[in-house]
Amino acid sequence: MSGALPALFVGHGNPLNALGHNAWTRGWAAIGAALPRPRAILAVSAHWYVPETAVTAMPSPRTIHDFAGFPPELSAVRYPAPGDPALAERVAALLAPTPVRFDRSWGLDHGTWSVLVHVFPKAGVPVVQLAIDGTQPPAFHLALGRRLAPLRDEGILVVGSGNLVHNLHAYAWGRRPVEPYDWALRFERRARELLRAREDGPLVAYADLGDDALLSVPTPDHYLPLLYVLGLRRPGDTVSFPVEGIDGGSVSMLAVQMG
Repeated sequence: MSGALPALFVGHGNPLNALGHNAWTRGWAAIGAALPRPRAILAVSAHWYVPETAVTAMPSPRTIHDFAGFPPELSAVRYPAPGDPALAERVAALLAPTPVRFDRSWGLDHGTWSVLVHVFPKAGVPVVQLAIDGTQPPAFHLALGRRLAPLRDEGILVVGSGNLVHNLHAYAWGRRPVEPYDWALRFERRARELLRAREDGPLVAYADLGDDALLSVPTPDHYLPLLYVLGLRRPGDTVSFPVEGIDGGSVSMLAVQMG
């Protein structure tokens, strides 16, 4: 494949988006239609948040239904994309000297498949997941993203899946539409400004951005996938936001594309 693939952060939001037809899922489908077909996908999902760095290394990853209280139709969804053990080996080599465990039990969680069912609905592109080590500070995750940068020239689409703003305590369950909270809008706007200005420091030290950040990112799991994608950015890359919006008042559906 000639030319570098972009790197992509996606706000995946409610798992029901896997079944939905809305502005966000149409935006994900449009991303898939516009991209060159990748050789494989490396997904960094908020929902594989563990005390280690690991990578899926099985030939046929299972579809994980890591949620409860949703309609049975959602648990019936399968995303039968193949795995890519060779890509897992390549990821481990790029991340050295950080130890990487080869995992053969996890699979694809809903942070990955609820988006990919719209981006690549035929599930024909191999998918590998990279775990987020929750014991490490934000700068660690940015550094891992930088080490993964060669993958963009090797036909690998790196997708971070989380949410820039993710506060479920404030989320309006079952009460749509609702107006976004002011703090969610301010934090998302500030993050966009920093992304456009290529100011990585404040995005890494996001906890220092004040009360809006503390409300928008009460836990790091859904924010950290953005830092992997940020680490993959190159000097000539443009930044764009192909999907926008805030769901339930407190969950940002913003997608960020580098390149």
